[in-house]
Amino acid sequence: MTKLFASLLLAAAILPVQAATLQPEKSDLSFTFKQMGVPVDGKFRKFEAQLDFDAKKPEAGKIAFTVDLGSVSLGDPSFDKEVAGTPWFDTKRNGKATFVSSGIKPTGPGKYDVAGKLTIKGASRDVVVPITLASGVAAGSVAIKRLDFKIGDGEWADTSMVANDVTVKFKLAFSGL
Repeated sequence: MTKLFASLLLAAAILPVQAATLQPEKSDLSFTFKQMGVPVDGKFRKFEAQLDFDAKKPEAGKIAFTVDLGSVSLGDPSFDKEVAGTPWFDTKRNGKATFVSSGIKPTGPGKYDVAGKLTIKGASRDVVVPITLASGVAAGSVAIKRLDFKIGDGEWADTSMVANDVTVKFKLAFSGL
């Protein structure tokens, strides 16, 4: 019985203390890219996040994030239909993008680098996402290369029309954090 009790105490000590719940109505996920040198803003309307985090042990934290690629909006229904199509997000075959953390490193008060794997259209890349955490809100941005994820295949792979660089910005509000 003592070994079981000791094992349970050890497990409790290494597990994240707080599981937080995403508040989608207070959260935002957007992106910016350039088309013919002009910035274009878009957003995703549907996404989910799971966060287990203890500020005293951030290294033990875990973050998982899923985006419904079919919820993309560039502000015009015809553009939204185009970007959901095969050359871009191909939402019929690749409806979700995911990020799963592999490590959280504190970089300053309320600041963290979250390393993990980003997967879009079946292509996965290791990324590090700088995050600021304050008052239950995780915010930040990360630059990605769209062609690394096969976004904009075929004629759209030409970066003179649509730039390869995309900045993804987020503000995720959590309760219980």
